[in-house]
Amino acid sequence: MSRTDDVFRPALKGKKIPIISLDNKWYKLMAGIDHTPEMIEKEKKLKELLKQQGKVNNELKSIRKKKAALMDKIVNVMDEDDAETKQAEYSASINECNALLDKYQDELLDLPSQINEVNISLMLDTMEVCYDVIKEKTEKEKELDEWIAGIRIELKKNVVRRQECKIKIQQMYSYMHDIFGPEVIDIFDMQYNPGDNPIVPPGSAKPKKSDPETAEKPQTDSVQGNSGQNDSGNTEN
Repeated sequence: MSRTDDVFRPALKGKKIPIISLDNKWYKLMAGIDHTPEMIEKEKKLKELLKQQGKVNNELKSIRKKKAALMDKIVNVMDEDDAETKQAEYSASINECNALLDKYQDELLDLPSQINEVNISLMLDTMEVCYDVIKEKTEKEKELDEWIAGIRIELKKNVVRRQECKIKIQQMYSYMHDIFGPEVIDIFDMQYNPGDNPIVPPGSAKPKKSDPETAEKPQTDSVQGNSGQNDSGNTEN
């Protein structure tokens, strides 16, 4: 027994299944999913049956209308001289209409069951395909979840490693600076300047950058004032 017979077909039992080829939701569901050759053939067959059903209904309406007109003509020619001839002609046409009505009514009775059979078969194929796609996407989702979790762990490790590198660089820079002096930057061709991004131990206050606008300005005014006093004193002398 297949999954279709064991699971899917019993699930559809007693359910009112919409005509798939007329359901826009079905086309949205199957968007981006490859149809099997069997599904393509069944969808084509379903559309043909629906088209034939519409054609039969139209034919029945047309024939009934024609039959009603013929019956009116039979009544209307009753008082005419050639009434018998015309009535016979009209009656023959009515018999033809009756034969066509029987034919199309029989066909119309069979079409719904044919449509339902193909429609359910196409729905079962759809469920089979969707099951496989959902299974595949679920496995892919699990794989991506594991990858993301691994990347997060590795990212945290690399953040710690980067911090350790910064601390080690600053320690080595400070040590060599104390021993060799400022020229160590030229000697080791160092591009890293710990002063640009100093690492502050936990609990310590972060160093404040000096603000050029609020930096202490030279007291030129007082100097000039003292100079003026000296000049005055010299003049008095």
